[in-house]
Amino acid sequence: MKYKVDSEYLLKCFKKLIDTPSPVGYTHNIKPVVEKLTQDLKLQVTYDNRQTAFITIDGEDNSKTVAVGAHLDTLGLIVRSIESNGMLCIRSLGGGCLPSYEGENVTIYTRDGREYTGLIICKSHSAHVFKDAHTLERNENSLRVILDENVKSDKDVKELGIQNGDIIAVNPRFTQTEKGYIKSRFIDDKGGVACIFAALKYLFDNNLKPKYKTVISLSCYEEVGLGGSHLPADISEYIAVDIGLIGPELDGNEHAVSICAKDASMPYDYSLTTRLVEYAKKCACDYAIDVYYRYGSDAGAALRAGNNLITACMGMAVYCSHGMERTHIDGLMNTTNLILAYLLNI
Repeated sequence: MKYKVDSEYLLKCFKKLIDTPSPVGYTHNIKPVVEKLTQDLKLQVTYDNRQTAFITIDGEDNSKTVAVGAHLDTLGLIVRSIESNGMLCIRSLGGGCLPSYEGENVTIYTRDGREYTGLIICKSHSAHVFKDAHTLERNENSLRVILDENVKSDKDVKELGIQNGDIIAVNPRFTQTEKGYIKSRFIDDKGGVACIFAALKYLFDNNLKPKYKTVISLSCYEEVGLGGSHLPADISEYIAVDIGLIGPELDGNEHAVSICAKDASMPYDYSLTTRLVEYAKKCACDYAIDVYYRYGSDAGAALRAGNNLITACMGMAVYCSHGMERTHIDGLMNTTNLILAYLLNI
């Protein structure tokens, strides 16, 4: 039996999260959004010193504590240096697909609270001017940010308050089609966060409690491998909700929820993963089980940090991970259903 998840709320929540910049480590804009979503469901949010958001929900049985987590941080860029011509050199925040960034609009956030827009270009930006415009590798050394300001020198840029270490957020360009396809940057992992809130709204609307005391963990450092490394000590199980992958030797697709059996470094707990598979069957979810080669999650970070718990990982599958991604509302709905099946312990 599938749960009647509020798909309109899910998509509205998803778009709000997507449209709120939160490059890894930069939480200034996303915290008020999370707090509003939490308050609307009559819940409370707390933070640890690394700004991980925790939402704790009493269960029917509080003798056991489980956690469901996703990450608020996205890929992004940081100002590495300012060239004499006023262009910004960059470094990556996380492992973004840099060739996909070329031609994208960005916002630069200064430490004194100012915001400026700009455009990512290649040093050899025009086929009419540069012989290697089509062949130059797009990487941190060849990409630049040009500001939408009348600047001609590094002095001009610094007078705007822009300096090395300022955060650069990349425009997500969220698009939803009539057939239910969603194209956007940062479906990883704003989609996972939206699914969790949609599951919480289902509990709220139906006056339900999860089976066990539940902690929702929303981290800010997953894209650099640290997201789930600190968790409350009483948690015995941790489910990471993150993207699934699509490609050769993988069964995942945009309409299903993907269950990850193993990532780049370790297998997830066999018994807990098996339970997810059984829950998916019971709530009539389309699902796939896959093994990922170049992939990690907050659940893996939790284990590496020595937390005494078992882990599993699942989520909506996307095309073009770490670039301009695409998924489908079906995948989000199936992911939300599997979260609910786990929380309610059907």
